[in-house]
Amino acid sequence: MEIGAVVLCGGESRRMGSSKAWLPIGPETMLQRVVRLVGGVASPVVVVAAPGQAIPELPAEVAVVRDLVAGRGPVQGLATGLAAIPESVELVYATSTDAPMLAPGWIARLADLIGEHDMAVPSVGGELHPLAAVYRRGVVLPVVDRMLEHGRLRLRDVVGFGKVRVVDESELRSVDPELRTLRNLNHPGDYERAVREALGWDELAAIRPLPRLAGMGDEDKEVDHLSQGGPVSDQEEAR
Repeated sequence: MEIGAVVLCGGESRRMGSSKAWLPIGPETMLQRVVRLVGGVASPVVVVAAPGQAIPELPAEVAVVRDLVAGRGPVQGLATGLAAIPESVELVYATSTDAPMLAPGWIARLADLIGEHDMAVPSVGGELHPLAAVYRRGVVLPVVDRMLEHGRLRLRDVVGFGKVRVVDESELRSVDPELRTLRNLNHPGDYERAVREALGWDELAAIRPLPRLAGMGDEDKEVDHLSQGGPVSDQEEAR
């Protein structure tokens, strides 16, 4: 079954202190990396940016669309992205730009598990992760449009509409044993550790130096967390 993808990159990145879309991970930026990873299993890929936001160069086949209204969070971003996906594409994976450890097999696994449901949403420790989920476009687009009309801007609320296939972490570890797909990078320490894992420190230094962000190196003060579990992602705070 054909599956598309929506990548939200309009978050304000307040806690990171620098635009996440432009942060380097080896020879590519974080946004370029996430687009490449999802593009390995999903097509078309739509990137949703804030009005006037500058983003790195992307492949010609990747569509870039803009939120009509800024500051309405990931619900607005998902609505904008789903609307840009052709009606012929039934399933759509949604992610944010600050998930550079994404495992492409994660997307295929959720698509396999959705069955007749309207969405397949991972659950870890009882926490749902709607920004690492697969949605049935024809059902969920009207839902998020109605949520916007009524001022409901929490993406977690989308699971209250339609048939939800809750996907337990045990069903996903075969494609992502450490659940790295769910890691949000909200703070400089998160970014530094992700780069070390993705490339290795020596390899990265040889390609491109890391930008110095306030808080980098404070490893004892930072903790890893999962997207939309524990500390809230900047995509959830504002776009």
